Amino acid sequence: MVDILAAYWGNGTVGTALAAVLLSLALAWFAVLALRLAAIDIRTRRLPNALVLPSYPVAGGLLAGAAIAAGEPDRVTGTVLGAAALWTGFFALRLLSPAGLGFGDVKLAGLLGLYLGFLGPAHVLAGTVGAFVFGGLWGLGLILTRRGTASSTVAFGPFLLLGAAVTMLVPALE
Repeated sequence: MVDILAAYWGNGTVGTALAAVLLSLALAWFAVLALRLAAIDIRTRRLPNALVLPSYPVAGGLLAGAAIAAGEPDRVTGTVLGAAALWTGFFALRLLSPAGLGFGDVKLAGLLGLYLGFLGPAHVLAGTVGAFVFGGLWGLGLILTRRGTASSTVAFGPFLLLGAAVTMLVPALE
């Protein structure tokens, strides 16, 4: 996403300048939301609908606006497909293990699918894998330090957000 934003800023046309502004706003929204949601989820083990649900139209609108302004309408399709894929996949995981994954995580995954789908299918996969890797490493650390067991619960939202953020920031993935 960093490379795309830089390209939008550097292109110099009115459309890409607007795209750069809209994409910058979408990323700022993500950053503020991620910090708030991670803090709340760690503290309460909840991802409030009051923050997650209104973020769908905000993020979707900003990302779609950026894509259209830049003349890249295929990215709009990517955002929708990314959101649908992650929401559906996490919903299936929720059905398989209701105690292991909350419905807030399902809704957050769909939202993150908007951002990752803007980048492409490989990023949707990378962000998802990253979340599970970061969460798994955290769980392993808890077990090794005897601060938890294999049946301990941890808030998964921060790891979803971290996986998405790393995927969006690492230029090698673009």
